[in-house]
Amino acid sequence: MTGDTNWGDQNPVGSLAPEPNDGKRVVSITEAARLNNVTRQAIYVAIKQRKLRATKDATRWTIDLDDLEEYKKNKYSRKKSMFEGELLFDNNKGYYSINQVAKMLNVPAQKIYYATRVGHLKAYRKGAAWVVQIDEVKEYKQSYLDRRTTVGQIVS
Repeated sequence: MTGDTNWGDQNPVGSLAPEPNDGKRVVSITEAARLNNVTRQAIYVAIKQRKLRATKDATRWTIDLDDLEEYKKNKYSRKKSMFEGELLFDNNKGYYSINQVAKMLNVPAQKIYYATRVGHLKAYRKGAAWVVQIDEVKEYKQSYLDRRTTVGQIVS
């Protein structure tokens, strides 16, 4: 296999002179990875899957900042996950993920999974995700977490 892989918007094979960038702001793969808080490999994969537009000038990939912003906006995020037309974790409506609840209560996520499994915290499935309502979180905190600290305190 030669280096003529057609990923993104590459210059035509045989064209050695890079195209002018017309004053557009462009970044390298490394800079794009740093700006996106991902690895360089993730950027390469996004280019290969045609999720991120890039141009290859001889041996160097360049990415227009506008294309990088578009990629960020459309990138998969658990926070934007939908189930039956609704956001899974709509915090405005009081729906949270297990990890969000764990961060909120300052405990490990495994403790929250355990609490749901033994019935201390009510959660329900939406597709493949566990969803917890804020009222249930408050009740769990009051009944189990706050009680634990008051019972464990030494009275002097």
